[in-house]
Amino acid sequence: MLLGEFPSWFYLSFAIAIGGCVGSFLNVVVYRWPRGINLAHPPSTCPTCQKPIALYWNLPVVGWLALRGRSACCKNKISPRYPIVELIGALLAWALVVFRLEPIAHVLPLGEALVFFFSEYLMAAALVAAAIIDWEEMLIPSQIPLVGYVVGVASAFYRPEVTWLTALYAGAGAAFCIWLPFVWLYKKFRGIEGMGLGDVYLMLVAGAFFGPFGAFFTLFSAAIQGTLFWAISYLLGVKAHEPVGVTRQRQELLEAIEAAEGEEKEELQTYLANDPMGQSPEEYEGSPRVAFGPFLSLAMLELFLFYDDLRGWSWLFLGL
Repeated sequence: MLLGEFPSWFYLSFAIAIGGCVGSFLNVVVYRWPRGINLAHPPSTCPTCQKPIALYWNLPVVGWLALRGRSACCKNKISPRYPIVELIGALLAWALVVFRLEPIAHVLPLGEALVFFFSEYLMAAALVAAAIIDWEEMLIPSQIPLVGYVVGVASAFYRPEVTWLTALYAGAGAAFCIWLPFVWLYKKFRGIEGMGLGDVYLMLVAGAFFGPFGAFFTLFSAAIQGTLFWAISYLLGVKAHEPVGVTRQRQELLEAIEAAEGEEKEELQTYLANDPMGQSPEEYEGSPRVAFGPFLSLAMLELFLFYDDLRGWSWLFLGL
């Protein structure tokens, strides 16, 4: 049985419903993971008064609209981020079907379509979660990209972009090529990290899913898009957002300096003096550190949806 034998409204509705539910779960991941709270227990609770949320109020987007953006229990405001993330989850699922599956629906067996959809969509959704967590906390949970690397290698047999061997080595090679100059050498000569390990781990995913081209495109596109974003923000007078994790890390380092003595204290003071993080957002007119993970994730989402077109344009402009 082929995917094309089903009416498009049927599998699109299925994808959107799954996407909305996954988006709802992403909200749980984004809130609980950085705080060390179990993702499965307790069930969804109000973040203000901690009362359980009824199942029908958890319906993606619809529940938030029905409650007019306020919790049913204590009437406190619910952040619009919740329905936005749910909507992103639904739209991402819709886009993956429309741009990747529908063009080959007439020759794509249903079983392969399901494997393709769930493996790629769940990885794409995980990238959304990683991007939001990194933006807010300056932290990328290593489990997300490491599991993504395994999934990318294991699912390479049905994807035309890479073979499993290419996926294995391209992911590892991409991560190493980023880790060596931007983490190891940078810290060796500057004494501070130039890039977080979470960003390095994300390159594992880029190489595993899209091979050497995907790894190159991800890094190049993320750098360009990130630079444009912050340049436009600067021109508009918008200060760089400082992740909570940067503020917390600065405070922890200042407390460690205060508690240390002798050479240890001097070493910590030197480290802080060399690191822009030592400056407050007011002194730096923004944030001394900005998250790169969201732009790496965005570049990979673009590959998930438009790989063939992007590869074609790269051949045209770069000869890749």
